[in-house]
Amino acid sequence: MATPSNDARVAVRAAAQWLALLESGKACAADHQRLEQWRASSSLHESAWQQAQSLRQRFAQLPGELAMATLDRPDQGRRALLKQALGVAALLPTAWILGRQLPLDAWTADMHTAVGERRQLTLSDGIALQLNTDTAVNLDLPARQLKLVAGEVSLTVPVGVSLAVQLPVGRVNVTGAQVCVRLLDAACQLVVINGVASFQPLQGPAIALQAGRQATLHAGGFAGVSPLDDMLLGWRDGVLRLDDRPLGDLLRELRRYRPGVLRWAPELEALRVTGTFRLDDTDRALQLLAASLPVAVHTRTRYWVTLAARENRA
Repeated sequence: MATPSNDARVAVRAAAQWLALLESGKACAADHQRLEQWRASSSLHESAWQQAQSLRQRFAQLPGELAMATLDRPDQGRRALLKQALGVAALLPTAWILGRQLPLDAWTADMHTAVGERRQLTLSDGIALQLNTDTAVNLDLPARQLKLVAGEVSLTVPVGVSLAVQLPVGRVNVTGAQVCVRLLDAACQLVVINGVASFQPLQGPAIALQAGRQATLHAGGFAGVSPLDDMLLGWRDGVLRLDDRPLGDLLRELRRYRPGVLRWAPELEALRVTGTFRLDDTDRALQLLAASLPVAVHTRTRYWVTLAARENRA
């Protein structure tokens, strides 16, 4: 099963939120009208909505009491229980739709974070691991391996210690180095902060990336090697730092930390922005943008926000 694009993931999450609103019985006539407008605005939206409706019908007869606790069980049988009771996720609208859209591995991973959540921990031998938003990993510490299933991780591996990061396009070997690894729609991104990391692609010989460099990883090797982008590292401290960058760059990053839909008018892409924005309060970040740029923030719900050019009024 191919990994869906970010736009597809956003559309599915939005469909889940719409379904949750309708199921709550609190939707008003205006909500129904906005849903119809959303569906009509994009074939991707309509496809996501049809998936939601189909799955809603499939699980309509599912007993509400089915082993809900298995979703949070930490014991060794968690993976098997999740696979057997995956249908229970129908009780969580966003979860059960995404569960059909995203790889099953993300559901059954050893560790994962929700959208907007970040986690930090220390593994054996002093390896420091940070999980960014919407991330899932599997760990095999005896074999010194980590499999990145979804999202992004930061790793600090002490000198004399090695860890292999398994990716869809190959394997990154980290020894006495600090790196960030992020899965993209059809590739991976590797940033080497300190030390050297080697990449063994699925095809071809291993190659090394030096400190202060980043590259896009493909099954055949590196592409787009360049100096590291500091904006890509701020998430480890819970912030995004920009210095005269296009607004579109900031909004695409902020969207990763927000559940639901964040959209903006194309003409806003090229506006320049400088500042530091906290990832644990993306609503505040949008308010700051509206105060400093000719941008208007339209909030329909917490899960549906649109940015447009602000009109000049005499």
